[in-house]
Amino acid sequence: MQSENVFAKWISGCYVQTTMKSPARRPYRTGLAQIDQDSSPLADKRSSQSRRGGPPKTRDGKPGNARPGDGKPAGKSRGKPGRGAGADEKPLRAKPPRRSSARPHADAPAPVYSAPVFDKRDPDASGKQQAPIRPLNLRTGALPAQTVPLILETGNEDGYRLLDTGVNDAGQGEKLEQYGDLRIVRPEAQALWSRGLSDGVWNRADAVFTGDMDEDGIGRWAFPNVPLGETWPMKLLGVDFHGRLTSFRHVGVFPEQIAHWRWMEERITETKRPLKVLNLFGYTGVASLVAAKAGAEVTHVDASKKAIGWAKENQALARLEDKPIRWICEDAMKFIAREERRGNRYDIILTDPPKFGRGPNGEVWQLFEHLPLMLDICRELLSPKPVGLVLTAYSIRASFYSIHELMRETMRGAGGRVESGELILRESGKPDPGDCRALSTSLFARWLPQ
Repeated sequence: MQSENVFAKWISGCYVQTTMKSPARRPYRTGLAQIDQDSSPLADKRSSQSRRGGPPKTRDGKPGNARPGDGKPAGKSRGKPGRGAGADEKPLRAKPPRRSSARPHADAPAPVYSAPVFDKRDPDASGKQQAPIRPLNLRTGALPAQTVPLILETGNEDGYRLLDTGVNDAGQGEKLEQYGDLRIVRPEAQALWSRGLSDGVWNRADAVFTGDMDEDGIGRWAFPNVPLGETWPMKLLGVDFHGRLTSFRHVGVFPEQIAHWRWMEERITETKRPLKVLNLFGYTGVASLVAAKAGAEVTHVDASKKAIGWAKENQALARLEDKPIRWICEDAMKFIAREERRGNRYDIILTDPPKFGRGPNGEVWQLFEHLPLMLDICRELLSPKPVGLVLTAYSIRASFYSIHELMRETMRGAGGRVESGELILRESGKPDPGDCRALSTSLFARWLPQ
């Protein structure tokens, strides 16, 4: 799987790559449509916030973020959330250092589990402290080469265009987008400038998101012209899927991701062997369908049952039911930890984690706390001949350098190159291309073996 991002200012001479986008339409609904708030993890994949009121507490009122080794018994393994160490249970003991058998390259040194536990997991839904999955690897060797900053740009795609951006009469930033025949207006906090197109062009929008303008706010869609339905057919990179006007402003796809999808599609096509792709936090499955259509065997993981259901509908709409895709509704951390124990490996790993989220059984995800271990396990899941590891981060208050250096440390000793920067959308609705401004959407870092 949807941005109050605070992005780094770019120096001159940025590396630029361009890419593109595509969707469609179908009407059936009336007037001002109020869409119910979704209580599932799908309700706001990109920017779900933790609850206010300080750190979670256990039933006895004490803070619930005690770490293993502080004298208190730790909860049982993550495999059974909600069960802590009781009177008859032994406290969880940290595993002794051991060597990891998975290596991205045959000549890379085997990492050792000797670093301290970095999995600071909050209590689960029942209030029980969750036990750490495993310690973080201590990597040795040289850091990978680097390319920074790299800007991956999406412009005038077949089926998608960012027509204009700017501040409305109320002083709120907005963006005007074209998905096939459907033209929509959504809030955009980073559009700090004046509109480039006339009000008449903006007023011809088919759907306008209104209500709470905050990133986490619930709102509604107004249809100024013809009443529309909640869903409509869309298309990107030759893959058909359903768009949906959700109550949290998203439409089921993030067009800026085409930069990564096109890169992945090209790698799958040009590689003369079958590739296995792991798509973590896969949302509505468009990336998984692009990979499967290109010829890869795909494993798609998301914690939301609703998102998995939407993804399966997209598979049917794309007529790709015969393609090898595993749809898995599970906590991503729990899944990759089990894959590591089983020795399963993947050639390409895509991970697009939210800032905050919950798993199907109440597992808690906090980006800054859990991202290091997630990437560490993902490295172990790379095949002996890997193609790449891609991380995208939305709605975080950080520079791309934070995830860039984390990725380099994760891949220390593996060789290759880490390239990081921003995904941007470029306006394409102006007569003069020089007037088309760029809108930053997210941060990314990706490791490549060469």
